[in-house]
Amino acid sequence: MRTLLLAAALIAAPAAAQDPSFVGEYSLAEGPDVGGGLLIRNDGRFAYMLAAGALDERAEGRWEARGDMICLTTEPKPVPPALEKGPLIPVEGAIPTLLVTWPDGEGVAGIDFVVGFDSGEPVEGYTQYYGWTPGDDDKRVPRWIEISEPIYNITAPRFVLGEADGGKLRVTIVPNDIGVVNFEGACAEKTDRGVTLHRAEGDMRFVRLGGE
Repeated sequence: MRTLLLAAALIAAPAAAQDPSFVGEYSLAEGPDVGGGLLIRNDGRFAYMLAAGALDERAEGRWEARGDMICLTTEPKPVPPALEKGPLIPVEGAIPTLLVTWPDGEGVAGIDFVVGFDSGEPVEGYTQYYGWTPGDDDKRVPRWIEISEPIYNITAPRFVLGEADGGKLRVTIVPNDIGVVNFEGACAEKTDRGVTLHRAEGDMRFVRLGGE
């Protein structure tokens, strides 16, 4: 992690910093199973990385001083991932009621869903790599499906199933810039040991490397 951040510092030549006291390399100080770093360069650029279980985040862009803090802006602005309805495809010879895939057709497990039927109560669950199909004893016809990807919080409006769908749905995850954080006004303030980054998802504490 540190090697990657140090390498990023060589991308651009040094320039005058807006607030040189923030310039430096920081390590995330959040739990034993979380790793990350923040590099504030003296050319007005930053680099950010996070690894937390299945979640990987990254960002780079510019920073600017605002009062006694600095604020980050990701450049270029990332395109968020999307969920798109796609053509049905079979899995092991049968078309599942719900299948979530990557663009290459590889199934995605762990996608949360809610299925509404023509009668009775909806069913909640999560997909497997081979999709999801109700049990043989459930003869109801699905009329709508809501899905969400929990790791990167990818959501979409409810998919309504018409007669042509036959009660089945395939959704493709279009990655775009998945994992790239859109820092837009996320600001960091100094602490005794480093900085605290305030973002919509919560505060992140970083310790300056090489400091006491």
